[in-house]
Amino acid sequence: MHFDLADLRLFIHIAEVQSLTRAARKSFISTAAASNRIKKLEEQVGIRLLYRDSQGVELTAAGTTLLKHARIILRQTQYLQNELAEFSDQQAGHIRIFANTTAVTDFLPEILAVLMVQHPKVTIDLQERVNLEVLRGVAEGASDIGITAGPIRAQGLEVIHFSTDRLVLTTNSEHPLAHLPSIGLEATLDYPHICLQEGSSLIRFLKDQVDSLQRDLNVRIQVFGFESMCRMIEAGVGIGIMPESSALRHQQTMDLKIVQLDEPWALRERSIIVRDSQALPEYVKTLIRLLVK
Repeated sequence: MHFDLADLRLFIHIAEVQSLTRAARKSFISTAAASNRIKKLEEQVGIRLLYRDSQGVELTAAGTTLLKHARIILRQTQYLQNELAEFSDQQAGHIRIFANTTAVTDFLPEILAVLMVQHPKVTIDLQERVNLEVLRGVAEGASDIGITAGPIRAQGLEVIHFSTDRLVLTTNSEHPLAHLPSIGLEATLDYPHICLQEGSSLIRFLKDQVDSLQRDLNVRIQVFGFESMCRMIEAGVGIGIMPESSALRHQQTMDLKIVQLDEPWALRERSIIVRDSQALPEYVKTLIRLLVK
């Protein structure tokens, strides 16, 4: 069975935009040509891949399977092109990274800056995702590399541990909880919390833990980034749960107290997730080396 890479790329576009017309435009072909390509692809595999109606298109179960493998095939093809380019003067490439909140806002920007100095023609797409989405993205070929925190189940994927952090409670020096050696999550819920914006992996994780206690998280304000959280906490607006590495860094310039969280999930193992590290192009291997340092 032979698959045309252009057909696979078109199929991925259709799955992502859920429209044959928009996918055709994205592929720089007519809608009729796109429809014909998909029809021939379905004839070749002998099964329906898409449901079409006036609202758009939807993948069948077989289409979902094809999408997963199409992404992997095209990504590996791109890896091959990039590897061969390293023998010429065109060492360009692209990395898509799915990572948790702490990685996106805290330590990845500095590491990526170093990477891009070493590989100036590489472009990067960094997306914040929760652990399950990170794992799914790497497994399905939607992401080259993933970064997670906390316990994970990564069957069939390569997991590279690179550091350990923990979640802590952060207050200002005058808060009633400031001088406790440790505290459980439930004991913090009577106080207003400063949290990251809705949709961040950390707020989603914390809400899951609070839901397990059958309580509500007392959110007073949501902000973008740990620096903003710390400024609000210092001003006495509320308390916040964040990675200890972030709290320690901002404690150097702000009036903050750090209280250990007495919870089994507070300790967070940071891991790099890839399908096969040996198959990655050199610039992605460089990124892994920078993270593991």
